[in-house]
Amino acid sequence: MWLRQIALVAHDLDPVVKPLCDVLGLTVAYNDPGVGIFGLVNAVMPVGGEFLEVVQPIKDDASARRYLHRRGGDAGYMVILQSDDAHAHRDRILGLGARKIAEHDGTYVFTHFHPGDFGGVLTSVDSVTGVEDWFDPDSDWPPAGKDWRNARSDNATGIRAVSIQSRAPGKLAERWGELLQGEVAMADDGPEVRLARGVIRFVDPVDEDGTGVVGIDIAMRDRGKALEKARQLGLPVSGHTVRIGGVDFALLEAV
Repeated sequence: MWLRQIALVAHDLDPVVKPLCDVLGLTVAYNDPGVGIFGLVNAVMPVGGEFLEVVQPIKDDASARRYLHRRGGDAGYMVILQSDDAHAHRDRILGLGARKIAEHDGTYVFTHFHPGDFGGVLTSVDSVTGVEDWFDPDSDWPPAGKDWRNARSDNATGIRAVSIQSRAPGKLAERWGELLQGEVAMADDGPEVRLARGVIRFVDPVDEDGTGVVGIDIAMRDRGKALEKARQLGLPVSGHTVRIGGVDFALLEAV
């Protein structure tokens, strides 16, 4: 599997999207009308061959609005993984006891799994049919629209990892490894699941809720430029990490 997209949820799009674009050098490629069925509006930004998304609930009964309340404000929200065959993974993951809350079949296939079965994180396993090589960083990705390649950043080159908080990080890592067929390993920062492309890291709680996405690792060509811009904007900066939208973005040097 491939860690292809990560979503943040915000009370308002612009106050989160703008600093992401200003600091990381991103451009909004697409506003997906399809998320309206979930009571949302969104903005999707390419990061190399991966994507950051920010969603905003616009309906009172949207599950994302309840999530905002639970997390106490803007926060990391969703992990989206790409695979070669989302149908097969859907059947396998459901067979392991996870529950689905939404699905779509067609050229773009997805299954949204219940956050309660993924340690409080809304998780989706997707695939795109009819592409020559789904693992190619230039491969089609319908959630980002048709022209996303023209919106790539000159600085941010990829998403390397996502960090998820848990009161039992080792146990949750084992469960994610089982559900995603990923390699579970112990790193310096704690347990992690290593995918074919991307890493899912599990950390001790950093807030009272104790669940959810709390960090994202971004590869940068010039992280110094990004950090200086963050300081100019008055954003919280610690070392090589900047906090935007309730998430700590660790800026790594691109290899």
